[in-house]
Amino acid sequence: MAALVGIRACLSALQLSSPSLLHSSYKLCAVPLSRRNFAAEAKKVFSRSKPHLNIGTIGHVDHGKTTLTAAITKVLAEAGGARYKTYEDIDNAPEEKARGITINASLCLKNMITGTSQMDGCILVVAATDGQMPQTREHLLLARQIGVEHVVVFVNKADAVEDKEMLDLVELEIRELLTEYGYDGENTPVIIGSALCALENRQPELGVNSIMKLLEVVDNYIPLPKRDLDKPFLLPVEGVYSIPGRGTVVTGTLERGMIKKGDECEFLGHNRCFKSVITGIEMFHQSLDRAEAGDNMGALVRGLKREDVRRGMVMCKPGSIQPHQKVKAQVYVLSKEEGGRHKPFCTNFMPIMFSHTWDMACIVQLLPGKEMVMPGEDASLILALRQPMALDRGQRFTLRDGNQTIGTGLVTEILPMTEDDKYNWG
Repeated sequence: MAALVGIRACLSALQLSSPSLLHSSYKLCAVPLSRRNFAAEAKKVFSRSKPHLNIGTIGHVDHGKTTLTAAITKVLAEAGGARYKTYEDIDNAPEEKARGITINASLCLKNMITGTSQMDGCILVVAATDGQMPQTREHLLLARQIGVEHVVVFVNKADAVEDKEMLDLVELEIRELLTEYGYDGENTPVIIGSALCALENRQPELGVNSIMKLLEVVDNYIPLPKRDLDKPFLLPVEGVYSIPGRGTVVTGTLERGMIKKGDECEFLGHNRCFKSVITGIEMFHQSLDRAEAGDNMGALVRGLKREDVRRGMVMCKPGSIQPHQKVKAQVYVLSKEEGGRHKPFCTNFMPIMFSHTWDMACIVQLLPGKEMVMPGEDASLILALRQPMALDRGQRFTLRDGNQTIGTGLVTEILPMTEDDKYNWG
């Protein structure tokens, strides 16, 4: 099945309900992120008869991510068992409709980070007319930092390029870029085609056939992930909606564990703590009794107002998680060539930390004897957040400064806040 994850300008994601899209067992439909119509009418019961895989598209603005998403739904709808979603259905935000183009991803990178963190694999879309561009590199870097291990490349707009050597050059550049960011550039599948041709039913070799080839390599190259079903459930909150007559719905991707109707839950983060009970679960406009890790879902919760819960909080099993404000972490600081800082930083440097669906300002403290951290260096740092958030050992995060991604890290130790730390935040 398919769901659009995060801001559609940044990331058009598909959740595939079968390990083989090209066989009769698949079923795919695209639905907008909004769950405002959650439980507005009688819902079909969701059948968990097939494994799920979250796939997203990443790439530079206007390289064809949304067009490709529409083309995939069209091709599979014509094959049977899927629902076609047009470009206009996907780009349904008022600003997107007014401008006729998806919002510039460079202006909403935090949504890109949120969306990417929900993916099991991704399709990197590169326009044959442009080749790699700044956001191509940044999106690929973020995907790698957040732990997306498998990438498939779709070289789009091939119908607009007359010189085959240009297509070969674009493919060569992308393979080099993949290798630079730690992927298997030599063996990564690269499909050349045109999503627009597929939508307009012309040049079948570049159109429909290329989409089918893309889906085939997704089947074969991106493995089904191992879901962590045994641990207490954890759902980073991505959206919160109020349903008249029903209550409050929180949406997001269940990161681990399982939840079912009637389960008690706890919301933590942003200096808030609320307890509730899950009274309904929905995925792809269908109700289900149980959600599992990897599901992009909405949960109806009892006794909470929309204002009580906000994006960045987590919904978890009561008592299973404690918010923390200070951690020790191993951080790789990007070099200038990787798009990072040009200059070193010292103690009291204040970047923004991104993890799960939250972002929070933090103060950097260097370890004793360390005067500065250079771009390209791997360093152990202490980070004190402005507010306590859901943090645990082994948790990945990204650091940004202004409009620049400057590093990625892993939490190695939870530390107590000192009086000096509290004073620094006023």
